[in-house]
Amino acid sequence: MPTRPHSPAPGPAVSTRSSGPQPADPELHAELRTEIARARTLPLSEPWVPSHRNVGSLLERQTRAHPDRLYLAFHAADGEQIRTLTYGELGDQVSQTRTWLRSLGVTPGARVAVLAGNLDYVILVYLGAWSLGACVVPVNASESEERKAFILQDAHAGWLLAESEHLKEAERLTQRLGLVLVHLCEPGTPSRSAELPRFPQDLSNEPSTDALDPGLDAADCEALLVYTSGTTGPPKGVLLDQHNLLADADAIVSWQGWSPATRALCVLPIHHVNGIVVSHLSLLYAGGSVVLCRRFRSQTFWGLVRSQNITTTSLVPTLLEFLLDTKAERAPEAAATLSSVLCGAGPLRVDTALRFEERFGIPLIHGYGLSETTGYNCQLPLDLSDNERLTWLRDYGFPSIGCALPHHELQIQSPDGTPMAAEERGEICIRGEVVSRGYLARDDANRTSFRNGWFRSGDEGFFVDAADGRRFFFITGRIKELIIRGGVNYSPLEIDEVLSSHPGVHFALAIPFENRYYGEEVAAYVVPEEGAELDREVLEHWCSERLDFARCPKVIFFGDEVPFTTTGKPRRIELAARLKTRLDAYRDTQFRERTLRAGHPQD
Repeated sequence: MPTRPHSPAPGPAVSTRSSGPQPADPELHAELRTEIARARTLPLSEPWVPSHRNVGSLLERQTRAHPDRLYLAFHAADGEQIRTLTYGELGDQVSQTRTWLRSLGVTPGARVAVLAGNLDYVILVYLGAWSLGACVVPVNASESEERKAFILQDAHAGWLLAESEHLKEAERLTQRLGLVLVHLCEPGTPSRSAELPRFPQDLSNEPSTDALDPGLDAADCEALLVYTSGTTGPPKGVLLDQHNLLADADAIVSWQGWSPATRALCVLPIHHVNGIVVSHLSLLYAGGSVVLCRRFRSQTFWGLVRSQNITTTSLVPTLLEFLLDTKAERAPEAAATLSSVLCGAGPLRVDTALRFEERFGIPLIHGYGLSETTGYNCQLPLDLSDNERLTWLRDYGFPSIGCALPHHELQIQSPDGTPMAAEERGEICIRGEVVSRGYLARDDANRTSFRNGWFRSGDEGFFVDAADGRRFFFITGRIKELIIRGGVNYSPLEIDEVLSSHPGVHFALAIPFENRYYGEEVAAYVVPEEGAELDREVLEHWCSERLDFARCPKVIFFGDEVPFTTTGKPRRIELAARLKTRLDAYRDTQFRERTLRAGHPQD
């Protein structure tokens, strides 16, 4: 058997809800600890006290309440159902998983890394680790091997659980870093090594007698160490505790009105907080059911919605576009159960939102959230009429991300922390029970992001107050992605929207490039529709009719690759870096308008 690693270096976090949980890193200065603690509380509200002491007690309560109800159905990419788990079976197998993790040397406060795609038994690992008081480190399989090595080392992970298709890479990583390797393999599949621990094959068929530790408190238990997929510099580890997870689950369930009758379809990756917290933990919290798909396929999506009686699903804008690209129409039966589609985790265009609702007849509940703030922080209210919802999606240039959820407070602030007035643009700032413990061992990033008792998101936005007193928020783009031309900030999303509205354009991103005259100028990267014939002059004229000259792309590149992350976010900064050498040729160019707008020549 492999040797057991030493306990991970960071110990359990020091925390109390009265003063706010503290970061796990003991090197953080007292002032910074205070800032993070302030951002994790709502000063005008009593601290939220979860009805469950920890995730393990939530699971125990739900499995006792309805052991025969379906919790999880796992489907292959083609839609075929592979396995199911009732709540009773889930409780037994999570208990067995907890016992098995203990046998590997996993203890409360330890960190266990998982390198896998969407698999039902990965959920067992998550819940087993949390019920033990251990922390899960999900590793995105699309990262390079060097970035994976950095994450595993930075996290002080002691174990790496890897599925078969990533096992060779995992073997190299564990040998290099001295971790225990576990093979996550389909039941009945032989392991490549007789000595390698296997999951779930190594689980005992006997009921576990390993009881929950009654002393585990959600605020003291690290739960997830999620690494941001930044395009420059090393990834940053976002440390979430069980209190964060329970608070966001409670907020989502209460806002959405989810119940034991709710049945969610999960097609998003479960290495991300959306797939983990929104689609799994929140359904456990509500006592509902989850249909987990190995991979998203637009061809099988509506069939699954119909055959599985899906009532809700959480998607990203990229998947909406894929569904709109297919010829498949929503089956009439799907509308009978699917009451709404949640959408977040990436920039949503007005055109995409309106086309989706018009074509499929399903309300789109747009929202916003970050890994640093656990999951969804705001969403459109469900009590809006169709006309009201479409107004908020259409009439302000950007689709509204809705109102703050329970246990959250949002504010638009200037760089110095001054609250902005309605419709003035500033940085989206968040505080409340869902704010993370901060970035692991990154005082620099924590000082930048936690200020004046708020978490500063790095996203630009504004708000509009409705007649009924509710405050609706909007996101206009990443502050780091803003194009600053002649000292004026321009949102690239506005330019994306115009470019993508051309019938011959499949995908488009506006990107900045260095320019001697204006500091930055606007370029565009465009992927044409299949078979479409596009030239630069046609696209330039299209933009000039819809945008002022400052926003019009001065340089246009064509390509065939759609640069997205696994969670559907465009890699704008990475793309700009890749095109930098070609864009440098235009650094000293003074661009002048060459077309007529509204019948008037402009210099």
